[in-house]
Amino acid sequence: MPSIGFMIFMFAFMATLLSVIEWLAFRLLARQWRENPSWLVIKRSWVLLIVLIWVAFVVNGFMWPTWRATHPRLLSALSASFFIVFVPKLVMAGFEVLEILRGGTAWGINQMTQSSSPISRKSFLTQAGVALSGATFLSFLYGVTWGKYAFRTERVSIPMKGLPRGLDGLRIVQISDAHLGSFADTPRPVLEALEGINALDPDLILFTGDLVNTHADEANAWIPAFKALQAPLGKYSIMGNHDYADYGPFEDWEREASRERLKEIHAEMGFKLMLNEYDRIERNGAELVLLGVENWGSGFRKNGDLVKAMHGSGCDDLPTVLMSHDPTHWEEKVMDGKAPVELTLSGHTHGMQFGIEIPWLGVKWSPSKWRYPRWAGLYREGEQYLHVNRGFGVLGFHGRVGMPPEITVLELVQA
Repeated sequence: MPSIGFMIFMFAFMATLLSVIEWLAFRLLARQWRENPSWLVIKRSWVLLIVLIWVAFVVNGFMWPTWRATHPRLLSALSASFFIVFVPKLVMAGFEVLEILRGGTAWGINQMTQSSSPISRKSFLTQAGVALSGATFLSFLYGVTWGKYAFRTERVSIPMKGLPRGLDGLRIVQISDAHLGSFADTPRPVLEALEGINALDPDLILFTGDLVNTHADEANAWIPAFKALQAPLGKYSIMGNHDYADYGPFEDWEREASRERLKEIHAEMGFKLMLNEYDRIERNGAELVLLGVENWGSGFRKNGDLVKAMHGSGCDDLPTVLMSHDPTHWEEKVMDGKAPVELTLSGHTHGMQFGIEIPWLGVKWSPSKWRYPRWAGLYREGEQYLHVNRGFGVLGFHGRVGMPPEITVLELVQA
């Protein structure tokens, strides 16, 4: 857990940043609406939203460790409110900075040319900023109400050289980052998404980490739904960084108890939890090596031991699939032939739960790219593949905008 001093510093930093954004956004708003007869109503509504965003900010910063269990719906609503209000203001603040630069440039030109031309206080930038912030507000409102339940099935074909005929057409369903603690109760749309997995006719079901947010008890109510998932060749899972109870105000014994209980929950759900180990999957007389490691991520817990998992597996001679929660593990320990693994399945990034993807235009963008070079979808280096699932649940921001929750069907085919 971070030190108290660091937490106070981060809170002060964020409070200062939010204050600057509030000031910039209000300047833009006032420029657009001050001469409107409804300005007083708009101004008072704005102040009410300021109070809302600050309450949400403070509560999320200090109360989430206890309220996640006692007031999950309220915490979820406050979290959603924070993002719905804050992100549009961030857009407005950005346009106000552009307005300041525009005005400053115009003033400088006037000074150099000795011109007396008046500098317009309101330009197209102001109007564009207000319009775009409104569209952003509606997008995030959609994201927290329907977007987080707009489950999408991604179908991906993986051509593998040397894949035995008996494994040709093997169907793997990957789910990842359920973050069950972010759902109050068991929402029907989420249950329906899980129920739909069996209809995808998977040979294998692989869950690549982050079953919960902070504590194992978040998963108890979901045991029947996950237990109902069926795959003839088995159901396997691994641990993600949130599965170690590292993010709650727990004593060491509580963390250890949560980890042990989570292992039991995986078993009760019918999943074999792989802790730096391997299994061999046999289909039509051909074998596949399945490796599963604990969390290993750049900047996160590094319990994963790939060498241990590979020992005795036969991965040098058989096609191999690795489950590793964080894609940085693939980049640092697998890619460029560092390990004999043809396909690695990861999650972790969520695609930041925000972005835009238009495949037919080649558009694929999310703020996640600033932290993770490989943040969503399929990547290939030589004959090695990495697939990063965009996540099943939500964390932090209880919504999804342009980055729907994902269930992936991966089909192995002969190259």
